[in-house]
Parts: sequence; structure tokens; C-alpha cells
Amino acid sequence: MLDHGGRPGARQGEKTGDRHGEKAEFRTQFVREPSALRHHPALVLNADFRPLSYYPLSLWPWQEAVKAVCLDRVTILAEYDEVVRSQRQSIRIPSVVVLKEFVRPQKRVAFTRFNLFLRDGFCCQYCGAKGDLTFDHVVPRSKGGVTSWENVVAACAPCNLKKANKSLKASGLRLRKPAREPSAEDMHQIGRRFPPGHLHESWIDFLYWDAELEA
Repeated sequence: MLDHGGRPGARQGEKTGDRHGEKAEFRTQFVREPSALRHHPALVLNADFRPLSYYPLSLWPWQEAVKAVCLDRVTILAEYDEVVRSQRQSIRIPSVVVLKEFVRPQKRVAFTRFNLFLRDGFCCQYCGAKGDLTFDHVVPRSKGGVTSWENVVAACAPCNLKKANKSLKASGLRLRKPAREPSAEDMHQIGRRFPPGHLHESWIDFLYWDAELEA
């Protein structure tokens, strides 16, 4: 955040001299709220010049990007035309920044509804339909099935209704692919298939999407 003088301000309870604490806090400053990214978001690259995340794309609000620049944690690779001014200096708002220290990716992927849908490419694992999805236990819970990566898949409402409390064989449905726990790299690669609706022109050289971009 910025204080009234335009300089990076410490968060409540944060010791500005605690470099270890700052690094720990800095590692987790992903911003996923669309309202915070409405104006001049910055694409954040790891020290290897790859995005920290593709889905959601690793973006910071301009305030966080400017703070990171002032704390010498990132290098600016591209800028917007707009300028933010303080009493002491002016700085063009960063549009692409790269971390000066490599952040090691998490090894395990959290088992959440969003990550499950992402693993399955946002399509029903029985018929391939896209759109409104729910999830289904391959082995029904009433028959001892557990809620895990290996036993839960994305499913459309018709397929979920058809399968109901039956086994795969009894329902006549087949999985498009075996359900398994994804690695962080798996999710990174899958996320590349789903570019966001808005890509600033300064980001393109640093992104490698599998889907075609509209002109």
C-alpha cells in the first residue's frame, strides 16, 4: 500500500526491518479480486521470466507493483504511459515486473472446486459438455467412495443425474480420462489453455498460450 506521501507503507503489525517476514508476506500477495485489478494491473513473472501462475494469471494491482519496486524486490520490464506521483518522485506504473528472487512453486495442489474444474478443463468428464458444472463421486459415497482427487470429477447436470448413485458400469457412463491428483506443473500447463479476456499488449511477449488469440 502507499502512505499519504506516496511512499510504501508498512502493513499493520509488519516490521519494515524484518526482511524474512517481508519475503514471506510477498510470496503470497496474489490478487484474485477483479475490482482490485480493474486499472493498470501488473503481470508478475518469477525470476525465470515465467508467470507465477497462468490461471488465475499472476497479476498485482498497480499499488502492489509500485510497492515492490520501491522495496527493490522486482525489476520493471514494461510500463504503462500513466504516471503516479508523490512529493519526492514520479514513477510510470509498471505493467510487467520480474521477481529478483525465485519463488519455488508449491508442490501440492489444494483440493478445491475451482482446481478440480481446472484439472478437468472445465468440461464434463463423462460427455465433454461445457458450461454449468457440478462434481460427481465416481464411486458413490454410499458405496464407500471418498472425496479425493482420484474419485471426484467435473460433471454436467444430465450426466450427474444419469449416474446418480450407480457405479460406472451400472450407469453406462465412461470417464474421458482417469481421475488423478494433478501436480502444480500440470495445473500450470492446463491454465495456459484458458487465457483471460483482457491481455495488455505489453504482456504478450511473456505469455505462451495454447489457445489462439483474437486479433
